[in-house]
Amino acid sequence: MEIIQNSSDRFLRLRDVMETTTLCRSSIYNLIKAVGLPSNYAIMGKRKAWLESEVQAWVLSRVSAFY
Repeated sequence: MEIIQNSSDRFLRLRDVMETTTLCRSSIYNLIKAVGLPSNYAIMGKRKAWLESEVQAWVLSRVSAFY
């Protein structure tokens, strides 16, 4: 199990990830399957969420791919 070192990191729900990435739901899950976007975590029961730092790192990697 990996220990979260960034204490200011927070969980993002699907709608937050959609807003951050400007991607639709199906694109997000397709990118997870294609090993592009970080996978979500089961935080309680069926609730899933992403770590904000992982989503931000993915967005920055996409931006840097263009430059």
